[in-house]
Amino acid sequence: MSAYLVVEAVLTDPKGFVPYTKVVPSLVAKMGGEYIAIGGESEVLEGEWGNTKVVLHRWPSMQAARDFWYSDEYQEAIKLREGTGEFRVMLVDGVKQEVLKK
Repeated sequence: MSAYLVVEAVLTDPKGFVPYTKVVPSLVAKMGGEYIAIGGESEVLEGEWGNTKVVLHRWPSMQAARDFWYSDEYQEAIKLREGTGEFRVMLVDGVKQEVLKK
């Protein structure tokens, strides 16, 4: 069952964030993840979002996403975004198809 890594980011140093963006997409792909949304245009339909950008990855499983997040390679890459903004990250389990058919 798929799992989703949801990232909420408010960048304070977009130029400083660029090195992170050069490294992480290939690491996500190498480890079996796939980008669903990557901070593009958005429209607030309800509530307050401010300057927030959202990034969404799909992973084959919760464990695959954890393996990515806690990997030595990603832990090195994450240092590249230090001081470039505020980030919140959540791992969410996907919906079983049987649930949708009920």
